[in-house]
Amino acid sequence: MSEGTEGSVLVVNSGSSSIKFQLIHPDTGKSSASGLIERIGEPEGRIVYHHRTGLAERHVHIADHRAGLKMVSDIVAEVGRPLRDAGIVAVGHRIVHGGDVFFEPTLIDDAVVQSISDLSSLAPLHNPANVIGIEVAREELPDIPHVAVFDTAFFHTLPAEASTYAIDREVAKDHAIRRYGFHGTSHQYVSAQAAEFLGRDLSELNQIVLHLGNGASASAIRGGRAIDTSMGLTPLEGLVMGTRSGDIDPGVILHLHRSGGMGVDRIDDLLNRHSGLKGLSGVNDFRALLKLVGEGDGDAALAYDVYVHRLRKYIGAYLVELGGVDVITFTGGVGENNVDVRRDSLAGLGRLGIVVDDDRNRAGSRDARRISAAGSGVEVLVVPTNEELAIARAAAELIGD
Repeated sequence: MSEGTEGSVLVVNSGSSSIKFQLIHPDTGKSSASGLIERIGEPEGRIVYHHRTGLAERHVHIADHRAGLKMVSDIVAEVGRPLRDAGIVAVGHRIVHGGDVFFEPTLIDDAVVQSISDLSSLAPLHNPANVIGIEVAREELPDIPHVAVFDTAFFHTLPAEASTYAIDREVAKDHAIRRYGFHGTSHQYVSAQAAEFLGRDLSELNQIVLHLGNGASASAIRGGRAIDTSMGLTPLEGLVMGTRSGDIDPGVILHLHRSGGMGVDRIDDLLNRHSGLKGLSGVNDFRALLKLVGEGDGDAALAYDVYVHRLRKYIGAYLVELGGVDVITFTGGVGENNVDVRRDSLAGLGRLGIVVDDDRNRAGSRDARRISAAGSGVEVLVVPTNEELAIARAAAELIGD
């Protein structure tokens, strides 16, 4: 690990098939090192480690998450100094699902690890991987506090009418069925950054935040508190995503089972990995999609139109729920970089006071910026998300560093 890391927080995001990590100073927001482990379990995996003096990259078989994290520890020691000697004050772990148990940053002990594992039925692709990340990091850094930051936490405040599904209440209670919401760390961070950019008090703003990436979600935020969000019990509900269907008639699932002979696992795989943009067009990368649209591919054009149509439905719904909106903010890989989606999702809304300036929208920048026209009654912003920094700050605040 490089020089100047004292007082930093190591943020670990152990996902279903990849692991991201970053060393961040919570006060300055500066990152001194970061890395990615991907294609875990495939014949050839990839480990990339960025540090102040360069980049280390390996292409090797990575059997599982535990092996990947061990390899990272070895690479870090080779190019700098061991993690244990890097002046790290805390390790912050992104945990996807906290259920009804966790709704604020939590100091990790054995009981917390077990509880996160017990919630795996609600996030079978993510929570088990999150647990492995915690276990290995605690083995590598046993004398440093580890903090769990939950993706669902920001939406714990949803009013009952927004979080409750209209099914038998006893069934819902027995199986912990409710709207939990996801990408909460991003929505909370971006909404606060939007208020700061505008020089406004967060408590006085009605906001819509659109986190658009391979996974995508929308939120309605009143005075800094979420009142609704598009994802539900799982990250499958809501907007059209890279490989996920988003909203779908539950009857489709029954029809596929009864008439199509599909089992639960096959339907799960279909809706989570082979639907969304990929299911409609064959690609889930937005750049590839737009290239196909430009070449006249009809399936790609329809996929884009379905994506934007769903997005506009949620924007309209949240405008009504909030009773008017002060700011609409785009974030995430697609939200921050795709000119067309930002333009088309808000097109024709001048009567509602929402006008995007074409030149501002097209101006490339990595910074927070305004893309609404001078006369727009609603501010439209692009604000880069930084979930790692938000996790680092939450961990540092909890341990009192």
